[in-house]
Amino acid sequence: MISGFITDAIGTHSVFGAFVFGLVIPNGALGVVLLEKLDDFVSGLLLPLFFAISGLKTNFASIDGRTWGVLAFITFLSCAGKIAGTMLVTMFLRMPYNDGFILGVLMNAKGLVELIVLNIGKDQKVLDDESFSVMVIVAVVMTAIISPIVATMYKPTRSSVSYERRTLQRALHDGELRLLVCIHTHRNVPAIINLLEASNPTTKSPLCIYVLHLVELTGHASGMLIVHNARKSKHVPTAKNRIQAQSDNIINAFESFEQHSSFVSIHPLTAISPYNSIHEDICSVAEDKRVALVIIPFHKQQTVDGGMEGTNPAFGSVNQNLLAKAPCSVGILVDRGVSGSARVAANEVSRQVCVLFFGGPDDREALAYGWRMCENPGIALTVLRFVPAANATLSTMLPTDDPDNPNVLTVEATSSWENGLDDEYINDFRSKNDDDESIVYTENVVNSREETVAAIRKLDNYHDLLIVGRGHGVMSPLTTGLTDWSECPELGAIGDILAESDFSSTVSVLVIQQYIGSSQHELTGSPHSTSQSDDELIHRRTWSPKKTDYI
Repeated sequence: MISGFITDAIGTHSVFGAFVFGLVIPNGALGVVLLEKLDDFVSGLLLPLFFAISGLKTNFASIDGRTWGVLAFITFLSCAGKIAGTMLVTMFLRMPYNDGFILGVLMNAKGLVELIVLNIGKDQKVLDDESFSVMVIVAVVMTAIISPIVATMYKPTRSSVSYERRTLQRALHDGELRLLVCIHTHRNVPAIINLLEASNPTTKSPLCIYVLHLVELTGHASGMLIVHNARKSKHVPTAKNRIQAQSDNIINAFESFEQHSSFVSIHPLTAISPYNSIHEDICSVAEDKRVALVIIPFHKQQTVDGGMEGTNPAFGSVNQNLLAKAPCSVGILVDRGVSGSARVAANEVSRQVCVLFFGGPDDREALAYGWRMCENPGIALTVLRFVPAANATLSTMLPTDDPDNPNVLTVEATSSWENGLDDEYINDFRSKNDDDESIVYTENVVNSREETVAAIRKLDNYHDLLIVGRGHGVMSPLTTGLTDWSECPELGAIGDILAESDFSSTVSVLVIQQYIGSSQHELTGSPHSTSQSDDELIHRRTWSPKKTDYI
């Protein structure tokens, strides 16, 4: 206010004083604090008053009948000109015409700056009442019609990228595997790098890794996605701010990993967005880059005494939103020491990996990742399959006494179909790795969820990494009811048990959810895969069942 008063006293409009005052505030903690303190006062009091005063200055009576016709013509020309110009550019760039039209409509949006300029023109007697009123009405009408037009025409789901390899199970055995790893802080980097080292990059199946640093957006600045050039940029030690310094450290760590590894390419990015919507940026990058798996850290980290404590509650919400909206498979990494040993070359990594298999698409995805890892000569894989005993059935777990209940029949039919998929995939895995001494397959027969929990807690600290499916949407007598006591539902029933502080202090856990999709492409096969033979699908570690197999 003082700056505005000074500029008004020297003959310049007061808005320029406030603008200059904003320019001299340094970008950093001071600006964020001032914004937080003044936001309610400005947005809740001053801004509504300014809009109300601008409306009161608008004199509809000063506009005669002829001027109303001119007003409609001006509005039409203002909109049509920008839309036509944008459409020409989109035609030249071969973009969809619908996107070009929507961009042209958005170009007509008017905001606070336009009203400020109009008020300055009226105060300086540059605009009379009629001209001011016409321009205010044009700005209001053009802005008001944008929202319904965009909401009607723009459907993000329609323009989604179409690609088939959205899961590890469908990924080509001899093709490039694309992964998106999300990083909150530098503490997540060592565990992620060691996990990527164990993912067995080879000349036939290299790893293309997109590293996304997640940064919370503060203040009222616009969110952004920054694409870094890892090969050409030279990151200096003295960064402009803390966020840039942290991004530089993360990028440098992954650049070093790329230089010391073979068949690995790193593409760093930074997403700056509010935590309540940053999962949309993750999904957008995953779909745009056509990745098969998104790996994101668990929102709890290990303490010195071996327990697990939360770092930021917002991280848990990000993980849950990502699981609900992800366009591909998702893995949540609970780090308890994957980063504990020194990092060495990829072909020298020594890890004991165990896959817990209960059944369902998520567990098949977990086995697919373990299958890829075990091809690394330094990885020893144990597959522990939990099999329900003969007296453990789903129908006995359902809250009904009617044996003819259609819900019981539906659940049992679905379970039978899923069991067929599990058996087919397990048999394929065992037949392909029958002679591999580094792979151990065992079955554990259990009668109830209590025996399941007891068997899990008996797992020793021999393994470095446990991989388990989230089990979302799968009903099993071995896990039914366990979710009622889950502290972290994003990990699923089994993952929540493995992530408890009293389970282990040295075994890390990777919980995987397989992408299914609303159209069930992953189960019934896509139009491009229906004509492929079973041998080709098995070679790609994929099994697409026929619709008549389990009806």
